[in-house]
Amino acid sequence: MGEASTPSLSRRPEMGRDSAWLASADIAAVFLALFGQVLLTRALSTESFGLFIIAIDAFATLFLIVDLGLPTLLARDGAKALHRVWPSVLRIYRLQAIMLIPFLFIACVLTPFVDADWRSHAPVLLLCAGIAFAHIASYAPRTALRVAGEARLEAITKLLERGLTVIGYAVLFWIGSTSVAMFALAFLLGAAFGFTSALWFSKRLLQPLVAPIEAGVMGEVWVTNRTLLLHALPFAITLGVLPYVVRIEKFIVGGHLGLEAAALFHVAQLAWLAGLVVPQAMRAALLPILGERRDHPEGFADQMERSLDFCFGLLPYGLYGGAAVVWLALPIAFPTQYTDGSMGASAVDLFMILLFGWCCTLLSTPTYTALQAGPKPWHFTGFIAGVVAFATVVGFLLIGWASEASFARGMFAAAIASSTTAVFMLTLSIGLASQKGAFAKRGKQWMLSLVLSLVTCIGFVTAWPLALAGLGLFTFTPRGLEALRSIDA
Repeated sequence: MGEASTPSLSRRPEMGRDSAWLASADIAAVFLALFGQVLLTRALSTESFGLFIIAIDAFATLFLIVDLGLPTLLARDGAKALHRVWPSVLRIYRLQAIMLIPFLFIACVLTPFVDADWRSHAPVLLLCAGIAFAHIASYAPRTALRVAGEARLEAITKLLERGLTVIGYAVLFWIGSTSVAMFALAFLLGAAFGFTSALWFSKRLLQPLVAPIEAGVMGEVWVTNRTLLLHALPFAITLGVLPYVVRIEKFIVGGHLGLEAAALFHVAQLAWLAGLVVPQAMRAALLPILGERRDHPEGFADQMERSLDFCFGLLPYGLYGGAAVVWLALPIAFPTQYTDGSMGASAVDLFMILLFGWCCTLLSTPTYTALQAGPKPWHFTGFIAGVVAFATVVGFLLIGWASEASFARGMFAAAIASSTTAVFMLTLSIGLASQKGAFAKRGKQWMLSLVLSLVTCIGFVTAWPLALAGLGLFTFTPRGLEALRSIDA
């Protein structure tokens, strides 16, 4: 009786609805983050701003492995047994706490070697470490909310975190503060509130459902800590490698063409990375749904088909919407040298090439997520490692060759290398997810979507009439809407 009235039982994970909540929250968070970056660059000196950014990135990278990949397993398996989700969150925290101890020691040992002036920077370093901890701690309760069908609450916690952080920045900017420690404290308070709100929501929602342990109810993976950690290991390794997928071209550009070129490519990537929150939100919403159907091949395949229809339907809106936003907003938001071509290339043109990579990333979302939800998680690790290796080789070859000719060619080669990597990612995910038959069955739709997307992106850069080719993609809209309405059937 009590369980029947519990809110979590009235909602189940649904890709369309949950993707909308998560994508909307992530897009709003991206714009808040950009506004926060503007406040930071205006309030802090270049040296202080650089220290803040480097410290946050360093601790986030160092402590990311503490995640252990366990929230990903919870997202995959939790929807099958909601009464075991809250105990699983507590179990994840215990394992992460054990793993945290050696990494704290490593951080203390390495800090003096990385930063000779670490004593004067100690307050900032400690605050940034706290920010990294708060972010990692928030993953498990937010995942719990998602598998309970409450992605809207997860979205709210993200907006609360980012909103409070930016409000703190704005207050400090208004009173004229130039202390990097105070801005780091504002970030920590926002991150801590986001974590505690996610924990409170998940406890209130899921703790009343707790029932005695039933062996194997979430899968044999969860029976012992040993099997749990072994199956989570591929996802933990992936977390350490994944950040390089979107950064490798920037590193290569900086090495071949200098810091100005890296800055220009970074500006072009900012809008592209903002657009990636859509497929990322779809993946986050789809993972618990596919995980729940992992042992039911027909239901799994049906969900994949519906998800692909949804991706085809969304494709033209992201294609034209992204191009319009960047074309209108980028010249206003950033100094003119980034968009007028005076540096040798325009960030707007570079983005239009990167946009084709976004199309391929969107279309790879179902197969990419199927690898995570499938019974062989090491395939997902191999997939990510293969993508990073491909991006590295292609980036060095294309950028190195083109940069010898001119600055502009080197920049465009970097954008082409990024989109080529996205094509490889799509192809590899189809093969590893055993979706070759499904690809062949809908080969004409795949080819039509990829060709029209490519011609449209080329048209955005060279001849605008070619950009009208993408209008043919709107023929996918009716089927995409139908899939959205029945995505969890």
